[in-house]
Parts: sequence; C-alpha cells; structure tokens
Amino acid sequence: MVKRLLAALLVLVVVGAATAVGGYFYWQSRLEAPLSIDEPMLYQVPSGAGFNQVVAQLEEQGVLEDAWAFRLLARVEPERVPRLRTGEYQLLPDMSGLEMMALLGSNQVVTYSLTIPEGWSFRQMRELLNSAPKLEHRTAELSDAEVMTLLDREGTFPEGWFFPDTYRYHLGMSDVDILRQSLERMERILKEVWEERADDLTIETPYEALIMASLIERETGAPEERREIAGVFKRRMEQGMRLQTDPTIIYGMGERYEGRITRADIREATPYNTYVIDGMPPTPIAMPGRASLEAAVNPLPGETLYFVSRGDGTHHFSRTLREHNNAVNRYIRNR
Repeated sequence: MVKRLLAALLVLVVVGAATAVGGYFYWQSRLEAPLSIDEPMLYQVPSGAGFNQVVAQLEEQGVLEDAWAFRLLARVEPERVPRLRTGEYQLLPDMSGLEMMALLGSNQVVTYSLTIPEGWSFRQMRELLNSAPKLEHRTAELSDAEVMTLLDREGTFPEGWFFPDTYRYHLGMSDVDILRQSLERMERILKEVWEERADDLTIETPYEALIMASLIERETGAPEERREIAGVFKRRMEQGMRLQTDPTIIYGMGERYEGRITRADIREATPYNTYVIDGMPPTPIAMPGRASLEAAVNPLPGETLYFVSRGDGTHHFSRTLREHNNAVNRYIRNR
C-alpha cells in the first residue's frame, strides 16, 4: 500500500514538473510570438502610461494576442520589463512581443523633419512651425517679444538670430525646442565665423556681421557671388555711398509688399530702406546661412561698386556708374 502511494506521488511530481516545464516554455513562446499585424503600423506610448496599461491597449488594438503572457512577466520577472518611453514607434509584422517591448523602451522613436530655408524671415519660420504636424505649438499665440522672453533672450529682436537648416523632432517635442536649437546654433556659428574675420572690415561687431550676412543672403543664391557682394557693400560703406539693396526696401514694406517695387517705394523713408538711410539697416532682414556669414566677414577684394541681376539668379558686377547703367539697360529695362 505504501509503495503504491509513493509511486503515485512520484508520478504526480513527475507530471507536475513536466507540466511546469511545458508551461514555462509555452509562456516563453507566447512572449516571443510575432505580433498580430500584417503591415507596419505606428503605435504611440501615451505620456505617463505604465506597462500594464500599454499591454491592455495593444491587446484592444489586436496587436498582442497573448497579453496575459506580458502581465505574467511583469509579476514574476519585473526585471525583464523595460521602462517605456513616451513617443511614436513603428511596429513591424515580424517583430516579437519581447522585441516590441524593448523598442518601446528605447529612444528609437519615429522622427519628423522640418526645413528652414536660408533667407527666410522669422515670420516665415513661425508660420512653418505653427503648421508642423506632431509638434506641440506652444508659441502660436505669443508675440515675437514673448517668444524671445521664453527663450531667455528678453529684449532681443528675433530677426536673423535663428540658423536655417533641417531639424528633426518627435512626438512630445514643441516648437520651443526647435527654436532653441536654431537660436543656439546661430549664436555658436556666428561666434566661430567672427573669430575668423578679416582685419580690415567696416563692420565692428558680430551683430553687424549678422546684419551684413542677411543682406548678402537676400541678394544672391549663387555661392560664388557672396564674397563679391560683400566686397561691394564694404567698398560702398568705405566711400560713404548708400548700400541701395532692394531687399531692404521689401523688408521695410512688411506685408504691404506684393511682388514689385515702385519708385515711391524706393523713396519711402523706412528704418530699413538703404536707398534712404546711410549704412546698414538696424537689424538683420533674414536668416543667413553659414556661407553668407563667412562672406560678410571675409569680403572679396576688388574695385566693383555696383551689381544688377541678370535674371537667372546671378549678377553683373560693375566698377563705374556708366558701366552699371549699361548693364541695367541690358538686363532690366530691355527685359
């Protein structure tokens, strides 16, 4: 009788052990099973969401069939449960549940790009930020002055102080993050460029270099012309001539500009109109790129004092007013 009882107990132990081992391997197989999706999909980990909340949501969405396996994981092996990070993630059909959870705890969030072109104004930059998808719009209702205060630059006029480039962002970031990156990058690059300046400049401060670079940026998109235009502006200032650059008229007109400049616009006395004022305008008129900043502090030596657009994105440069007038007749009036 005792022998039979012991044999029965042994059988139960063996069966129990086999069941436990089998159950363990089945549980592991459910953790490593592919997701129940047929094509890539975006999943957003909500802000402040816990592991079990995310598991429940994935189960509701049909991504996880064996959500119980992950709830059990959190109870018996919590050290294997990643700390989830807020953001958007791309889930793939061949991804296992464990791989997905590792992804949701990584920094491999889905990112978006936003490009600020060289020569844009701060107003244009703000309009682009306000329309950017997946970006929190914290500054949409703020004035320019309030934006600069938010960026710890209270009292600074914003034009020109943001570096034009492509910036990447992810869900959870705001327009303030992009603005701060752009501002700090411009400050850093301006400092670097100013340290490499020529010795005989007519401009005296980094801010004046920023203003000059904005004029160069708005005058030409041809890389080979930037230093020559800088040279023209330098020589005109040295000789007491006005800069007479059309983009300053346009900037001074603001939203009144509708695509053409009239004689009245040329004569209008605005703080920016370099046909009327001496020297440079009081602030930048656009966001210059690095090439224009470098041209502003290293103008090309020469004798040219005038330039006129050829209509193809490049300019004809002249040393004398007579040569310039002939070029105007050739490229502007005849056209």
